[in-house]
Amino acid sequence: MLLFVLVAVQSSWVQLFHAQALDNSPINPRNNVSSDQYDRGGIYAANGAVLARSIATSSKSNPWRRIYPFGSLTSNVVGFTSSEYGDWYLEVEYNKYLESHREPPQSFEQLLAPSMGTDSLNITLEPALQQLARTELAGRDGSVVVLDPRSGAVLALYSNPTFNPKPFTSVHPSEQTAAWKKDNRKDADGYPPLGLVATEQTIFPGSTFKIVTTAGIVKYKPSLLTKRYPSMTYTKLPDTTNLLHNDGGEPCGGTVAEMLPSSCDPGYGLLGLALGAQDLTNMANAFGFNEIPPLDLPGGVPSFFPKEANLAANPPFLAYSAIGQEDVSVTALQDALVAAAIANDGIIMTPHLMNYISSPEGKTVIRYKDSEWKAPLSAVQAATIVPLMEDVVKYGTAAEVGFLPADDVAAKTGTAQVGDNLKNDTDDWMIAFAPADDPTVAIAVSVPFQTFSATGAEVAGPITKCLIEGTLALQAHLPVTGTATTCPA
Repeated sequence: MLLFVLVAVQSSWVQLFHAQALDNSPINPRNNVSSDQYDRGGIYAANGAVLARSIATSSKSNPWRRIYPFGSLTSNVVGFTSSEYGDWYLEVEYNKYLESHREPPQSFEQLLAPSMGTDSLNITLEPALQQLARTELAGRDGSVVVLDPRSGAVLALYSNPTFNPKPFTSVHPSEQTAAWKKDNRKDADGYPPLGLVATEQTIFPGSTFKIVTTAGIVKYKPSLLTKRYPSMTYTKLPDTTNLLHNDGGEPCGGTVAEMLPSSCDPGYGLLGLALGAQDLTNMANAFGFNEIPPLDLPGGVPSFFPKEANLAANPPFLAYSAIGQEDVSVTALQDALVAAAIANDGIIMTPHLMNYISSPEGKTVIRYKDSEWKAPLSAVQAATIVPLMEDVVKYGTAAEVGFLPADDVAAKTGTAQVGDNLKNDTDDWMIAFAPADDPTVAIAVSVPFQTFSATGAEVAGPITKCLIEGTLALQAHLPVTGTATTCPA
């Protein structure tokens, strides 16, 4: 009886209390064996499509191989599992569920002799929207982020450049090495395919940042909403001989309600000065600038907004920062979260890809619970900005994009001049949400390194339009392209 008790105690210790240490031990052979030696759980899209799974092979040395049916369409999100370079993106983020592990005991027998199994990862990504994003970017470097602002669910997260995950699953190390060298090589814009532009690259947000400036006015100095500025093509900035010109040299002025739709640069530069360094910095940080958004995907970087002291000491710097230039830089994910905040009554929900994790028997192991990340504005304050963004579409800088009236889109364009005397470029943006009265989709589109004459409305506008139409069609259980939208089938 005593020996039986000792065996039971030892089994309990090993299986219940010491299991994780043994799992993670460097002398555990499983931690030193290639992933092609074991089955892994599948990764599935929102519509049930297989994004990654393991298939049995006839090879004794490599009995399993990972396949990715959507290839480069989802590789920047799903990642890969490689015998030479390890696991990437979702494959590593949820590795402890995807790899073979002890299943929770359902009986006393399983407690003493646990069964092994792999869980499956079910995510929020919609392949049809990924495909639409790829089609609309048309090979240009850039990114598209589509969110459900009510929950933070990521519906699309597509970036160019991208890569083919298949070579990284090869049984030949030389093929993996060749792919690694090729896909780590930066393209003409400085972006490597083995990266996710939407979360890992920051660029000037241009006039999309005027939404943050407007939010600062609404929250901290609402009297500025009705302050009227004279019509001007430029304004002189304090402590410098520099002149802040309006884009295209067109005169503009008026109140915030008149200057946001027309995206008046000199007027918003003066608004930034009137708002002040402290309030503008606080507002940017409240939206999540200078933090990495908590998306369940490795490799993200923070968007940048200058420190208050630097802005206070340099008024021209403050004016340019208020219109999204100077040193301000942002990821597409962060700009999508700005749009989502206005759409969702001032609350930014935590962005997420995981929907739920299921066991080999199909039972739900974990289901994602929606959570709040930031609350930069109250519902009343956010509601003040919504009609201003609707006016951008009705008669402002996005009026020529051709949004469907039935979609009731609210948007803001962004065109940041970033070139020098040798290379005149623009970073072209649009952020938007729809329907404005009850938003179910928020989006950011960034297309950097465009020609000097390009604009956010011209370049990012059509992409935004098609993705909004496609998302609303999908949510209404209609075809994403063709008859349900004006986007190409």
